[in-house]
Amino acid sequence: MPRNRGLHDRESKRDDIVAAARAMFVSDGFDRASISRLAKAAGITPNTVYWYFDDKDEILVAVLEAIAADDAADYLNVADHSLADRLVWLVERLQKAGPLVSTVHDRVAKSTAIENWHNGFHFFAESLFAADIQKSGLSGAEADAMLRIGTFVVEGLLTHAPSPEVVRSVIDRLVAAIPPMPSVDTAE
Repeated sequence: MPRNRGLHDRESKRDDIVAAARAMFVSDGFDRASISRLAKAAGITPNTVYWYFDDKDEILVAVLEAIAADDAADYLNVADHSLADRLVWLVERLQKAGPLVSTVHDRVAKSTAIENWHNGFHFFAESLFAADIQKSGLSGAEADAMLRIGTFVVEGLLTHAPSPEVVRSVIDRLVAAIPPMPSVDTAE
């Protein structure tokens, strides 16, 4: 028997809980997913869940981290695309998480773990277009305002779930509001 089997089994069981929670949270919503149902879906007893997680919020953070890890790996496929394409990609990816976006916003004031994850996610999401804003010549308060406008637009699109055509139109309008990058004069 391998010496690290206990560690492997523990990681495997934790992964099973996260996978079951991910499916349940997305399909049924966070509030409807009880620890008992989650444990049953993962093939364990409810008390066993607490060997791996302190509470349901910690499970939600693990689910969000798993989704973010999948998305970060896939982001490499669009990293060199236009800002509009990257933002549309972000909205489409987050829409797949369904009710979890609302759940995070509902729970952010109730859970330090979720608040910390949410703040980290905002930092990541804003970083997707911060360089484009900086390259445009915006700085200081103007750059900060454009980042916030972008964040609010993305969150609004997620909250209201319009058609893909509307998402694209709104994103295109947002990007059009960013001044074009200053041209580099090479005639000298």
